[in-house]
Amino acid sequence: MARRMLIRVLLADDQSLVRAGLRTMLEAHDDLTVVAEAGNGAEALVAAVELRPDVVLMDIRMPGVDGLLATRRIVADPRCRATRVVVLTSYDLDEYVYEALRAGASGFLLKDCEPFELVHGVRVAARGDALIAPSVTARLVAEFARRPRRARPNTAFDALTDREREVADLVVAGLSNEEIAERLVVSPATVKTHVSRTLTKLGVRDRVQLIVLAHETRTT
Repeated sequence: MARRMLIRVLLADDQSLVRAGLRTMLEAHDDLTVVAEAGNGAEALVAAVELRPDVVLMDIRMPGVDGLLATRRIVADPRCRATRVVVLTSYDLDEYVYEALRAGASGFLLKDCEPFELVHGVRVAARGDALIAPSVTARLVAEFARRPRRARPNTAFDALTDREREVADLVVAGLSNEEIAERLVVSPATVKTHVSRTLTKLGVRDRVQLIVLAHETRTT
């Protein structure tokens, strides 16, 4: 059996006991290693740029530079292009989570999640997928739909083909790849290809950022 590729993780939390617990859970698996710890957002940014981890587990509420600003700066830095930020939060879909997703986070994990959920979440984020379950995605979509759109005109959607635009609309509606495949009567592999091309054309990292972009820039 082939050995899994080693996933390098940066822990950012102002509580040393929390970091110690996360490290213990992650390093119990031979495909996960913690490359550094940070006690605030400023330290997390420095470590992310220097070490370029695959995944940053980022607490939101930290002294000084908080997790929101750190996430925004890490995602914007071209040196961290391959790094995915996963937000750690005590509250499911609170205001800080929305802001973190707007800042470029690829998803979130609750601090009281089970060890297997933490490990699975890091692996999902590392392979470039959005770390939000379909049921939560639907709620995220509903919340963004309820809020006023931001006036940020963007013509990127004009570059999509008709099929890509159709797939994008279904992603924004909260459908999974399997549900989209069933709706369009195509294979999940075909949908995955369309989603990948759509993300590339729009310049976003994952389907969460596609949802954010759509609800903040599109006028229809």
